Amino acid sequence: MRTSAKAVILHDGQILLIRASWEDQECYFLPGGGQHARESLGDTVVREVDEETGLTVTVERLLWLREYIGANHDHPETEANTHRIEAIFLCTPTSDPGQLGGHAQDEVQTGLEWVPLGNIPAINLLPQTIRQPIASLTEVPQPQDTYLGDVA
Repeated sequence: MRTSAKAVILHDGQILLIRASWEDQECYFLPGGGQHARESLGDTVVREVDEETGLTVTVERLLWLREYIGANHDHPETEANTHRIEAIFLCTPTSDPGQLGGHAQDEVQTGLEWVPLGNIPAINLLPQTIRQPIASLTEVPQPQDTYLGDVA
């Protein structure tokens, strides 16, 4: 089982995304990554955002908890032993949002991009399940389920 923390970093109506080339497709991911032993999930997301984007952030609150059990989704034969839990946090940049450039980028990462929240439903943001909850952040806050469940 792998635990990780991801960041929804908002600034001026935009969200910071990692542009990537993954499994023969151009796509986007939220910044973040795997939790280290003895590291809180909040500390994980702050460290990972710094490594991948160069930004310093403050964690505001937990938005969602996403679980992924590979045997239940598209590639059960190759992902039968995959089980991930992701904590997705709302974060605010505390360093200059215009100064981007991480020092430990993921191998699939091809860039960083501030994307208007209104564009989220139309882009290839993975996992697809988080597109609508992210896009809805532009609306008047509605109570949402924090636990997204086992979703791809």
